[in-house]
Amino acid sequence: MLPLKLLLATVTLGLPLSACGGATTAQLAMLGTATLNSPIGQPTGTAVLQHANDRLELTIMVTGLTPDQRHGIHLHANGACQAPAFTTAGPHLNPSMRQHGLDNPMGSHLGDLPNLIANANGVAQLTTVLPGDPAVTLGQLFDQDGSALVIHTTADDMRTDPSGNSGARIACGVLLPSNR
Repeated sequence: MLPLKLLLATVTLGLPLSACGGATTAQLAMLGTATLNSPIGQPTGTAVLQHANDRLELTIMVTGLTPDQRHGIHLHANGACQAPAFTTAGPHLNPSMRQHGLDNPMGSHLGDLPNLIANANGVAQLTTVLPGDPAVTLGQLFDQDGSALVIHTTADDMRTDPSGNSGARIACGVLLPSNR
């Protein structure tokens, strides 16, 4: 694997972005992708990890969810998604050893993400910023055993340790560096 600084330098693209007040230029770098699959191996969505404006943004697009329902989604500690239960993804990615939940008064861990909200057609899209220094966070995501994204049947309550009572795992995708 390339060193993180070299990885950032080799995939950085200068692309114009529109802003409300006019065009601006931001440095974008696609750093990783994941294909999310159902327990029977059908592709259900994608995730893209980008470096933009000195932060890491994760964009997730998923279909086939329960319509009009919230679904928990988390970064998990292992880059493995063996169906049907996806338990090989392991626990939430928690290098800081914190408790679970974006609403936890003691702070959340890296694996905590906002709920996906499926529309009437069972489609959900989410873009969220991952916390911390981008180079450190990349090292945690793409460590020796990698990481995975897991979608759950029900909403994450954002506070119950260790998983937010978000139910069974219904989709999983290994987050792979874009240089593979």
